[in-house]
This record gives sequence, C-alpha cells and structure tokens, in this order.
Amino acid sequence: MKLPSTHYSLVLLSSILGLSSASTSSHLNDDSPCVARSPTSGLYYDLNAISLAPPELKNGKKVDGEARDESWHARGHDYPANFTINVCAPVLENVTDVVGVDSARWQNVSAFYEQAGKIYSIGEQASEPFFRGRKLVLNYTNGSPCPGDWNTASANTSIRTKSTIMSFLCDRDALPNQATTSFVGTMDSCSYYFEIRSSAACGGIAVDPNSGGLGPGGVFGVIMLIAVAAYFIGGCAYQRTVMHQRGWRQCPNFSLWAGMFDFVKVSLLALLAFASCRPRRRSRFGNLDAHTRLPTSRLD
Repeated sequence: MKLPSTHYSLVLLSSILGLSSASTSSHLNDDSPCVARSPTSGLYYDLNAISLAPPELKNGKKVDGEARDESWHARGHDYPANFTINVCAPVLENVTDVVGVDSARWQNVSAFYEQAGKIYSIGEQASEPFFRGRKLVLNYTNGSPCPGDWNTASANTSIRTKSTIMSFLCDRDALPNQATTSFVGTMDSCSYYFEIRSSAACGGIAVDPNSGGLGPGGVFGVIMLIAVAAYFIGGCAYQRTVMHQRGWRQCPNFSLWAGMFDFVKVSLLALLAFASCRPRRRSRFGNLDAHTRLPTSRLD
C-alpha cells in the first residue's frame, strides 16, 4: 500500500478545513481589544461579551433594559471586604475619594473594594488579555498604595501599588454574557487573585455579522465543499492504493461517472444530428423568394 497519496489527501483536507476556519475569523486579530489568541490552538478568545458598559451605552450604541447597571461582584469570605470588578473596562459604579489615587484617574478604576468607609483601587483598566501557558489571564495595575508603603517612599524609592490578576475559566453552561467571579486570595494585601468562569473563556471563532464574514449560507457551502473534497480525495486514495487503479479510473465510482458522460455526449450528438437534418423551408413559388414576385394587373 502506498501511503504518500493518502497522506497527501489528509494534508489537503486539513488545509481546506483551515481555510474555512480562517475565513470566519478574519475580523479578529491580535490587536483587537479584550481579545487573546491561544498560542497552542490558534483560536481567538473574545471577552467583550462580559465586558460591561453603562446601561445606556454599549459599544457606542444604546442597548435594551436587560443590560447590567452594576459591575461583577466577588465575596471576600475571610478577607474583610467584598470586591467589585469589570473586565477590560472601568467599573460601572461612580467611585470617588479613592485612597492614594489622583481624582483624574478615578474613572479608570476597574477593580476596587470598600473597607472602613474607604475605597481602595486594586487596579486600573487594561484591555489586553494574554496566555500564560494554557491559562488566559488579565492584569490590572496602578491601584491604591500597598500597606506600609505610605511613609517609606523617598526620592530614590517608589511606592508599590495594589494590582489584580484574573484567570478566566471555561464554563460552557453559562450564558454568553454572564460571568461568575470568585476571589481566590492575597498574600500581602497588595496583589489580588481572582477566577472568572464564563462561556466567553471557552474559545472559538466569534463571527461578527457586520464584519463581512460568512453567513449561514456561506458556512453551508463550505461544509458541502469539504464533503465533496473528502469524497473525491478519499475515493481516489482508496482506488489508487487498494484497487491499484491508474489514470481516470482512480476516481471514485468511475463507471458511474463515465456512463453519465457517455449519456450526455450521445444526447448532444443526437441533438446536433436532428438539427442538421431539418428540411429547409421553400417558397410556394419555387426557388424564388415569395416577396420578390409581385402580382401584375391586366387591362381589359
């Protein structure tokens, strides 16, 4: 059995599948906000579905009343505070008097907690998720100063600030725009770790209907093309390697296609013969054209 032809068939079929997948994800790229590309699978992970915006505005357009009017929340459990977080965007809440953060940056706070009547930022907006190994993560930095750094800073030292790291986990049972946020812990009240479960973290190919991607008809056409290609490539590989056929006989069901071709050929030849055997129309006056013979009148 000759394996090279079979191997070539599988490679060609894989390339067709790859082209069909690439055509539907052409509107996503590595620079898209709140989107990350897996270095292992090559799939894009679009977290925009769980990135919250004010109810009256979502991606520059008004949305219906089902939009959330508050950010995602996580219980602190043994930590003496609860947390408020948004993904790739500032929190929806109007935060003020944030400890150690300039007022011009209050609108950029993407995660915070409130303790003893004071608001502490644990990170500002960032919209560039990335993969650390197989983990999809997103970091927030430049929060409020860490404990103990208020009075230790000098001209030669910098104040450490609170930061957040979020790890996104796949939850295929969740709605596309839903997320479950869990606080994992902190070692020094300076860096905070969260897990966020959502179907948006399952990866795949997100198709924007306004991006010119394939619609349902295009997807069906690609599937049919793949099926036909698999039929011919697999059939040719079988006929060549197992049945030891060569030439046109390598095609699957060669006798059927040859019979159909002969039928079409005979039908065309019969049609041409019938057209050539039709008698020419003659005039009732012989070989002369009837329009050239004009009636004459006689005078009595």
